[in-house]
Amino acid sequence: MHQFDLNGRRAVITGGAQGFGRAIAERFLQSGARVMLWDRDQDVLHTAAEELKLLGEAHTALVDVVNATQVDAAASETLGRLGGIDILVANAGVAGATMPTWEYPPDEWRRVIDIDLTGAFLCCRAVVPHMRVQRYGRVLMIASIAGKEGNPNACAYSAAKAGVIALTKSLGKELAGENIAVNCVTPGPAKTRIFDQITQAHIDYMLAKVPRGRFLKVEELASLATWLVSEENSFSTGAVFDLSGGRATY
Repeated sequence: MHQFDLNGRRAVITGGAQGFGRAIAERFLQSGARVMLWDRDQDVLHTAAEELKLLGEAHTALVDVVNATQVDAAASETLGRLGGIDILVANAGVAGATMPTWEYPPDEWRRVIDIDLTGAFLCCRAVVPHMRVQRYGRVLMIASIAGKEGNPNACAYSAAKAGVIALTKSLGKELAGENIAVNCVTPGPAKTRIFDQITQAHIDYMLAKVPRGRFLKVEELASLATWLVSEENSFSTGAVFDLSGGRATY
């Protein structure tokens, strides 16, 4: 395993208690970072933190990313514990219902957009000003191949992740002159708990679209994520990094 240098860096990972977030937290700790996990599942959050503390300094904040007040409070708590924030990984998300667009419940649409897109915006809004003061930062958004290509029967998720890509590009351009890099990854499907939210037919559809013929491993995403938030990534910003096993066409 390549050793990235995150020594002394202070990282926030939303949805950090499981799945992609948990794998990223592990790799950050192994690379020398101190981490703060933001998650709304208290039990899973506590378990993850206790296990991750074996690798390094890991703290937690119970926060729902769609609640601006909770996000602002979590940012303040993180600053108090870590003394600053160098890295933000906006990872928290849900898959939502799988059904045709014309049957999609409006309340479910709003829920998915709120968590997957508005949540990322609120976290950036709370954290980026502190990065600007220190004139250094790395922001990584976890989008999805669905945001580039659009998955049938997943209109809210696809739309939200397309929005995350656009948010990445906008924020990246705004911060390009301040040594704050903003990038996103568009992973293909991986076997995380998000699979519990979708039908087997939709899972089979996603796998059939991957030329590599397998699902993404969370460790593969964590490796790319760690380089993207390192100081070594000093030029790329507002960019979209594909991790779809050959599925992406652009």
